[in-house]
Amino acid sequence: MHLERFLSALTKLKRGSTPYGLAPHKPILLLTILDLMDRGYITENKIFINGELVSAFHESWDLLASDGFVEDFTLPFYHLQNDKICGVAFWFLKTFPGYKITKPIRSINTLSEVVEYACFSDIIFQIFTHKENRDAVKLELVKTYFPNMIESYFRADRGQGKYLKEVQQYVLNEVPKVMRLRVAEPEMEYVRNWTFKKLVPKVYQSTCAISGMKVSTTNGRFLIDACHIVPFCSTQDDRVSNGIALCPNLHRAFDSGLVSIDQDYRVLVSDQVIEDLTHPYGLAILKGRKIILPNEKHLWPSQENLERHREERFFD
Repeated sequence: MHLERFLSALTKLKRGSTPYGLAPHKPILLLTILDLMDRGYITENKIFINGELVSAFHESWDLLASDGFVEDFTLPFYHLQNDKICGVAFWFLKTFPGYKITKPIRSINTLSEVVEYACFSDIIFQIFTHKENRDAVKLELVKTYFPNMIESYFRADRGQGKYLKEVQQYVLNEVPKVMRLRVAEPEMEYVRNWTFKKLVPKVYQSTCAISGMKVSTTNGRFLIDACHIVPFCSTQDDRVSNGIALCPNLHRAFDSGLVSIDQDYRVLVSDQVIEDLTHPYGLAILKGRKIILPNEKHLWPSQENLERHREERFFD
């Protein structure tokens, strides 16, 4: 496909009508993806739903969208598959095994649970692999949909990931107060939770704090969960001080109240546990063990949160 034909097609994206004009969501998503390709975050034809993408979309939205429009990442990510170039779709959603999309998805949490990644048609992605083509596409998108923002868009520093850095500072207890940023609430929660799940195992060096188990794979994945001490639904607290890295079986035991942690960061095991005491991987053998803690004290589990876990969830 010639670049000129593709550029022409991009000026005709399907956009919903609103009281404030035609929706800007699709061109903003495409510009976000192109920026992430420039920054090296996207290197293959698989656009995963993650904190980098959603937070970059938010930054692009703040830069380009006029007042009145409602920010929504899920909307263009899902509906872009309905757009066509010369009658052929160029955006596709790949679902996880066992999932099938039968109706529009309106929740970012549902979208991330159902869709493994999105991808462009091979020929379109090939166009995007060349920076000069990406620059031409970005210029066409901004000229068409945001003509008053051409100069400010290309002058802006879009490569720093400021919003995601602010989220990371919050999760790592580097800012004193609960973070309140201008972004759609479900998407803000998604980015914070994604960052929590990523950073909690990292500060524990991908090691289970209770068992000491550390298992990784050749593709860089780890078998360690980021566990909330007090459920997020109760506190909206996604800081590492409300988290602990646990292997999946101990994560389940902790959430079920079968194990907890005392004031000295030693393991408590519920008297209600019935198990084979001769088994080398039982819970009883962990009783009284000092947990593994992050190197920096401000990253340790909060004793206030641990006390609440002992009082509200632990079966002593």
